[in-house]
Amino acid sequence: MVRSDARENRARILAAAREAFSEDGAASMNQIAQRAGVGAGTLYRNFPTREALVLAVYQDEVTRIIATVPDLLARRPPLEALRDWTTDLVDAMRKKHGLGDALSPGAHQAISEQSYGPVITAITELLDAGKKDGSIRPDADPGDFLQLTGALWRAPATPEDRAPRMLALVLDGLRTHR
Repeated sequence: MVRSDARENRARILAAAREAFSEDGAASMNQIAQRAGVGAGTLYRNFPTREALVLAVYQDEVTRIIATVPDLLARRPPLEALRDWTTDLVDAMRKKHGLGDALSPGAHQAISEQSYGPVITAITELLDAGKKDGSIRPDADPGDFLQLTGALWRAPATPEDRAPRMLALVLDGLRTHR
């Protein structure tokens, strides 16, 4: 059982790191500790290496995005929920782009292994809702969708963000055409 103050410290560290890394992928552990309002010892007790912190920030963000699926499906039709969810995922992946340099090849592999299954499960839930209401074609595959949308977060956001147009094309391909 983790004490409430320890949980709060961990949450503050993750929030500070997420912010710091989005501003500067090279933010130091000391800068993050200061931003979180904790000492270096508290930071290192929670995250013994910079890589451990980067992985935790990434995993926390993936968990947050996955958790939005039920609410999106409760409030929006499946195709709109899928568009909103994918847009959120693209934004998160773009922010994480700067973190890639901080990770070893082994850490990249760990991220892929940890997040692939949960992300595929979330996409499956979104696609299945659309298949059920007839708005998404029955042969839509979550793995194919994830691979196609990978191009969205790799597309440059400036001078013109092409990701929304590209996503519209992908979603149009998913529609049941009558």
